[in-house]
Amino acid sequence: MTITKVWAVYFSATGTTKKIAEHIAKTAAEGLGADFGVLDFTLPGGREKPLRFGPGELVVFGTPVYAGRVPNVLLKYLNTMEGGGALAVPVVLYGNRDYDDALVELRDILEKGGLHTIAAAAFVGEHSFSYTLAKGRPDDADMETAAAFAGQIVEKIKSGGAPGPAPVGVKGTPAPYRGYYQPRDSEGNPVDIRKVKPVTKPRCINCLLCAQVCPMGSVSFEDVREVVGICIKCGACIKKCPVGAKVFEDAAFLYHKRELEEGLQRRAEPELFK
Repeated sequence: MTITKVWAVYFSATGTTKKIAEHIAKTAAEGLGADFGVLDFTLPGGREKPLRFGPGELVVFGTPVYAGRVPNVLLKYLNTMEGGGALAVPVVLYGNRDYDDALVELRDILEKGGLHTIAAAAFVGEHSFSYTLAKGRPDDADMETAAAFAGQIVEKIKSGGAPGPAPVGVKGTPAPYRGYYQPRDSEGNPVDIRKVKPVTKPRCINCLLCAQVCPMGSVSFEDVREVVGICIKCGACIKKCPVGAKVFEDAAFLYHKRELEEGLQRRAEPELFK
């Protein structure tokens, strides 16, 4: 099969998924002598039109892992995708805990949308809640692994090993998938942090950057102290604020954050499937 274009397609609120997806796609495009393109559907404007692909295209498709799954706020949009028989590589980024069923779920979404998956990967990125959990990742070692993975994809395509008759095999529980990961309090009781929203400190300079980068369009441009829609805890408004004015103060959220940081200090490594 001849590939004429390689796409990096992703949702990436804080840039970790973008970094890996673009690196794999660009490296693969160079190896295949194909054009390279980007489709970023992180912001609401990027989800106004369905994603459409076709024969002769390779799609490196990246999403973060939220509670062990593909972010549920993306499912309605992803189900409008038209794959057109393109080849695909699902890639998930998780914050050093686990990716649970996110990769098998993303693979299935792509297959249902008319793409054929030939490889897949789970990489580690700095956790959206934290500056210390998987700090600075993906790092140089991760990027080297991503480049080597891209080379393996290129070789598979050039050698005629792709597409095969079946979707790529990945780790995870086939549908029906496991439930979303549930945070717990200090006594082991489940807690619900879905309605928790960030607060704005007086040091805010009203630069409006938080409103501009919110993937849900939930931070008000009229008053950035107001979160008028859902908050998916992506960390964009917090990590991109130039003066550190956005923070979470909810006690259950902060306990969950601390528990993750203290309990997951080991270095998780990328997992590749091809």
